[in-house]
Amino acid sequence: MASATLMPSWRDRRHDGGVRSGDGDRQSVATATVPGAYGRRTAASEVFLTNWRRGTADSWVVSARWPRAHSFYASAHGPHDPDPLLLIETLRQAGILLSHVAHRVPLDHPVLWRRIRYDLAPRAPRTADEPAEVELRVTDHDLVRHGSQLAGARQEFRVRCDGADLASAVVDYSCHSPAVYRRLRGRYSDPALSRARRLPLPEAVSPQLVGRDRDREVVLSPTGRPDRWLLRADTSHPVLLGHPADHAPGMLMIEAAWQAAQAMTPEVTVPTAMDCAFEGYAELDAPCWVRARTTADPVAGPADRGRQQVEVGVEQHGKPVTTAQVTSVPIAPPLP
Repeated sequence: MASATLMPSWRDRRHDGGVRSGDGDRQSVATATVPGAYGRRTAASEVFLTNWRRGTADSWVVSARWPRAHSFYASAHGPHDPDPLLLIETLRQAGILLSHVAHRVPLDHPVLWRRIRYDLAPRAPRTADEPAEVELRVTDHDLVRHGSQLAGARQEFRVRCDGADLASAVVDYSCHSPAVYRRLRGRYSDPALSRARRLPLPEAVSPQLVGRDRDREVVLSPTGRPDRWLLRADTSHPVLLGHPADHAPGMLMIEAAWQAAQAMTPEVTVPTAMDCAFEGYAELDAPCWVRARTTADPVAGPADRGRQQVEVGVEQHGKPVTTAQVTSVPIAPPLP
């Protein structure tokens, strides 16, 4: 889940060469970079969206560009492109962008994940030496409105990278007015106060155990058990918590699930699919526990040899916060 208070509306700007269609939909110019406020990002380098336009009825096309190298969205085992976390971050930014520019959700209304699922195409991941051009075709489903205000939606994504199929995904989210959000969150609704009450950052597990190469990239802390960890929520992390938040955001929970799944296998793997549900808020002032267990994989053919499925649960105060099923495959060693 994620929320933030944002800047004045980009769709109301007239001076940058964009056009306003007759029904009020605002399109960006092809050379523009989407303002970070529309993806809950304060650093321009973390904004990957470049353009959007209307597709067919109830559908949209969002363009993005991925850097050749990134300080965080890169695994310790080599330049695999894309890092699936980069894919999810792009889905997150696109969903929030469309909630504002296509569905007129006000910029100060939090947009919160309820569920996200993705599946990489068989050709992914791949390696690349140049920035990747990404196209997301987004279709709206199950729109829920309270009066004229959008309250929730399910979006289906078909993602192409450099002209080839890359992934499919589904994102289910809800929207709340600031007043409703304050009632839901109570004393936790203020990001500054929530961060002031945060727990001290615990030690990190070995980065190599979870497919990372630096302590700062690690979001799990050891407990003495190989299948249970304490969540590390580093509020100074410029990517995972690179925007004001009153709780541990969804991207941090997804990274925790991935790292837990990696810790359950001695091989270096890439997560080719994930189904993640957000059932509550992970507060910053209390321990959050991450558990994982390997599940039996259905009968697999030769192409699926080595595939592993891991169920991950995150709990706080004895209640579930996030649940995820992660499917991973080993990364073949490089050819001599």
